[in-house]
Amino acid sequence: MSFTPKHLETQVDWRSADVADPADWTLQLTPADQAEIDMAVRSVQRAGLDILEVGLVEFPLPGLAARLDDIERELIDGRGFARIAGLTAARYTDDELTLIYWGIGAHLGDPWPQNKHGHLLGDVTDQGKSADDPYSRGNEIGGIAFDYHTDGSDLVGLMCLRPAARGGLSCVANAVAIYNELVNTRPDLVAVLYDKLPWDHRGEQAEGGKPYYMQNVFTEFDGRLFVKFIPQYIKASQKHPDAPRLTALQREAIDTVSKMARDPDFNVYMDLQPGVMQFINNYHVLHGRSAYEDDLASGSKRHLKRLWLATRRLQSRPPNFQFKTRAHWGKTPSISNIPAVERI
Repeated sequence: MSFTPKHLETQVDWRSADVADPADWTLQLTPADQAEIDMAVRSVQRAGLDILEVGLVEFPLPGLAARLDDIERELIDGRGFARIAGLTAARYTDDELTLIYWGIGAHLGDPWPQNKHGHLLGDVTDQGKSADDPYSRGNEIGGIAFDYHTDGSDLVGLMCLRPAARGGLSCVANAVAIYNELVNTRPDLVAVLYDKLPWDHRGEQAEGGKPYYMQNVFTEFDGRLFVKFIPQYIKASQKHPDAPRLTALQREAIDTVSKMARDPDFNVYMDLQPGVMQFINNYHVLHGRSAYEDDLASGSKRHLKRLWLATRRLQSRPPNFQFKTRAHWGKTPSISNIPAVERI
C-alpha cells in the first residue's frame, strides 16, 4: 500500500504510567448501587424471564445508569477500558451473577453473537480444547497464556465467576499507542497492515463459503482508528492452499505488533476476582491473559463469562466491522451455560 500513515486519536495514546492508579479506571459499586442491582435481579426473577428476554427496561438501574453511561463514553472516546468492582459476589448464585453481568452489559450496548452457535453470552473456561485444534477458539482453551489480540465486536466484556488457583491475570494493551509509535518508527509496517490479509475462519464460515476471509489489521474511518488483530488466525490462513501467501514484510509487521503489545509500557494487568467485570473497546485495546493453573480437587477452575456488545455510542463503522459480515451467526440466538466444576 503506497501511502504515508498518519497519527490517529492521539488523545487516547496512554502508556502504563498514565493509568497506573486503578481508581482512575474502576467503577466501585456503592451500597446504593448494589441495592439497585439486587432489586433488578429480584424483579427479573419474579417475572420469570429468560435471560435473553432481559434488556434495559427489564433491568432498570436508575441511579447507576448515568455512571455506566460515563463508562461507555470512556470506552469509546477515552482510555478504552474499565473495570466494575465492589459487587458482593458471595450473595449470589452463578446464574444470578450472570444475570447481573448481562443486565449491566445491556446498559453498555446490544449483545453481539460470538460464534456459529449464536451465543450472545459465552463461557471462558477450560473446555478440553487444545491450541493445536484447528477449530478451537480462545474461550475454550485452558491453562496457557494468550497473546494479545482483539475479538469480534465493538466492546468486549468479561466477568469473573471464579479465578484460577494460580495465575490467569487479564491483560490489556493500548493498540492506539502501538499504532502511533509504529507511525513514528516503522511506517512501512503500518502501511502493509492497512492491506487486506487472509484470516482463518476456524470452520465457522457461512455454508458454502471459503474457509478464510480477507481483512486488514488497521483501518482509518471517520477520523477513528479501527484495529482487528488475531495473529494466530492470520497465520493459520496459510494452511488453506488458495489463501494468499503472507509476505516476509507482512509477517514482520504482525510479529512486531505482538512484540510491542507484550511490552509492559503499553500494558495494564488485572487480577479479576468473583463478581469483578472488565469492559474494553475492542478496536483500541488488545487483550490477553497470563498462564494459569486450575485445582479441580478443591473445586477451583477459572471461569469467566463473556459479552460481545455493539455500543450505541459509536455511530459509524467501516463496512467490514459491521455485524452483517457474520450475519449467519445470529440466526439462532442462545447462551452458553457451562456449569461450575465439581470437586473431585
